[in-house]
Amino acid sequence: MSETRAPIRFTGSLGSELAARLDLPAGKPAAFALFAHCFTCSKDTLAAARISAALTSRGIAVLRFDFTGLGGSEGDFSNTNFSSNLGDLLAAAAWLRQRHEGPRLLIGHSLGGAAVLAAAPDIPEATAIATIGAPFEPAHVRGLLAPAIPEIEAAGEAEVELGGRRFRIRKQFLDDIANRSNHDAIGNLRKALLVFHSPRDTTVAIDNAAQIFLAAKHPKSFVSLDDADHLLTRREDAAYVAAVLAAWASRYIGAPETEMRAVGPGEPGVITVSETRQGKFTQEIRTGRHRLHADEPVAAGGTDTGPSPYDLLLAGLGACTSMTIRLYAELKQLPLDKVTVRLRHDKVHAQDCAECETREGKIDRIDREIELAGRLDDSQRAKLLEIANKCPVHRTLQSEIWIPTQLA
Repeated sequence: MSETRAPIRFTGSLGSELAARLDLPAGKPAAFALFAHCFTCSKDTLAAARISAALTSRGIAVLRFDFTGLGGSEGDFSNTNFSSNLGDLLAAAAWLRQRHEGPRLLIGHSLGGAAVLAAAPDIPEATAIATIGAPFEPAHVRGLLAPAIPEIEAAGEAEVELGGRRFRIRKQFLDDIANRSNHDAIGNLRKALLVFHSPRDTTVAIDNAAQIFLAAKHPKSFVSLDDADHLLTRREDAAYVAAVLAAWASRYIGAPETEMRAVGPGEPGVITVSETRQGKFTQEIRTGRHRLHADEPVAAGGTDTGPSPYDLLLAGLGACTSMTIRLYAELKQLPLDKVTVRLRHDKVHAQDCAECETREGKIDRIDREIELAGRLDDSQRAKLLEIANKCPVHRTLQSEIWIPTQLA
């Protein structure tokens, strides 16, 4: 299972203490990665948390940190600029190098992507770099600040609203990004490069990915994120990035992909659930050689990195239902092509259930809809519906359950 070490602090480029977290896989890490978050974001964004969780499940340790003045890090954000971000990145790499080993994989999201491209030559251990929705030049950020630029130029600073929060931007920030170009750095990387970008990204246009790709030398790869948004707020988009990234990185970071999977089976018949400490509710579920994640949706205070406990309960019932129907259909040689089960859980008033013994308060209700595809007649469909109610998990849920519990 993965774990997260105690909160990490190290000194950034401007002398402030920066907050970080190191997500570790089960067993010895196949490699260490360094993650740089997007402009004015933090290490705990949904994209950062989900990508880190997916990479640790494949054996890659991930260090993610807050740039100066953001998230849990100290310092005044208005004093920072792109150059200080590069310094913070190098400080994070140095911390990894001193405590574990230097990062072989650099990952940057949005402006963090531009930062890892610029910092890569000064991180000798890095052999692979991945950017996600990154601008070709740091000066792209001027577009986000456009409404406030006249005031910044005239008064030397201004407050800007970004992502629903207000930040003070000073003229030195604009001057710094104006004097920064990534063209030569990208052309001289001498490291493998993977560019992720969505053609529908409205924050950083897809043209930036094309410029990065054209400026880079081989080995280089591009992966389209289709309709993903810039911040990868959908869980499936972040999971896709992590899966592709882990498979791609295995070629360049000195460890075969098979080594980047959770090691060894657990105790037969035992399911182990442990906190990952990557979010308030995030859990890793270990059963045999399989690894799953559970979480709560954002609306419930979670980070939505996996199904909720009730989602998993319904999934178990649905899987058992489908398997039971399939077994019976095969046994009786019925023309069943495919089974699809849809389930929904809710709490309802007991008095609304005529068949229930409980008459007061609320009870749990699971609505189950079964779709049977194939050339089945009405009697065969009716029989398969009857068989569905004999699924072992169904019977367990409807029987008296005894759960003795003790401290380990």
